[in-house]
Amino acid sequence: MTERAPHPSHRPLRLDYLITDLNVGGVPLHVYRLARRLPAGKIRLRVISLADEGPVGTKLRQAGIPVFACGAGRPWDVAALWRLWRLLRSDPPDVLHAFLFHANVAARLVGPLAGVPPQRIVCEIQTVERERRWHLLVDNLTCRLCRCEVGNSPSVVEHLQRQAHVPASHLRCEWGAVDVEAFASAKPASRAPLGLPTDEPVVIWTGRLDPVKGFEEMLAAFARVCRNGPGRFVLVGEGPYRREVERLISDNCVSHRVSLLGQRSDVAALLRMADVFLFCSRTEGLPNALLEAMAAGLPIVATDVPGCRDLIVNGQTGLLVPAGSVDKIARALRTMLGNPSYGQELGAQARSWVRANLDITELPKRWLRFYDSISQ
Repeated sequence: MTERAPHPSHRPLRLDYLITDLNVGGVPLHVYRLARRLPAGKIRLRVISLADEGPVGTKLRQAGIPVFACGAGRPWDVAALWRLWRLLRSDPPDVLHAFLFHANVAARLVGPLAGVPPQRIVCEIQTVERERRWHLLVDNLTCRLCRCEVGNSPSVVEHLQRQAHVPASHLRCEWGAVDVEAFASAKPASRAPLGLPTDEPVVIWTGRLDPVKGFEEMLAAFARVCRNGPGRFVLVGEGPYRREVERLISDNCVSHRVSLLGQRSDVAALLRMADVFLFCSRTEGLPNALLEAMAAGLPIVATDVPGCRDLIVNGQTGLLVPAGSVDKIARALRTMLGNPSYGQELGAQARSWVRANLDITELPKRWLRFYDSISQ
């Protein structure tokens, strides 16, 4: 294959983001935040979804970013891959950056056939995959068909090296980021419209309603804590596990204390309204929800799993507890609720750390330097 010439310095770098889908979730929203902050004068960006446009695709269009949907209706839709090939072939990018497993594999297999050299293909993983072990095998078999595989936290990179056996030389860590100021300066939401009393502590969780988030132990722990005292629990987000979460709320006899708010556009205000952030995932990559809670300065109780332990130092920026341990989750939650000044101190330290290390203002600069280096 003839190597592509470097992109001329007098024109913007042509960058394609390829993602499995653009439904509301951590990775699509990360792509949205990053895409909006890339300098238009230096980057000509288009976002390609293997599936349909999705809600995040609509937001990208509204922000003036071109979105193309390949229309995949199942994991390996040949017609969608053909559409991807035609799109890349008709206007090959200088850099193709893929996100999520199916998009990564599609980029590695279709990209070179469409004229994108492997050394200009970047693939990114943002979770520690434990449920679909075959993903790790496919990752290992195809990882050399791209420039590198990026993990958004040290835990993700370590997992790819140990479990997928991706060579260390082929791995790169590029941390995620959060708009610290947007969360730190948000005006707290009013509790009354949400049906929350002003004289009870409010625990909050945000994210996608998914089995991996540990709702079983999280709701059981909250039920124990509020059995002998006041407290409300607010769940913010939507997802396929909603019906099961509703059943768990009922089974734990906390229907009168738990509010399922669904998808919201005022997450920053809701975080600033709450007293404690509870996050009981069984595995993560680098959770956006946790980053946002840190930026909001909330006292945090989180499980000691990959992704969470990259962000939280136990006793310094929050409390870490073993995943699945209802007793220890409940004990840590009691500690935070019973010692507000201690929790506020941890929350302030969490905000300071994330502001110093993972503020989103630096993220586009880091990626732009990398894109320039591989397109020359």
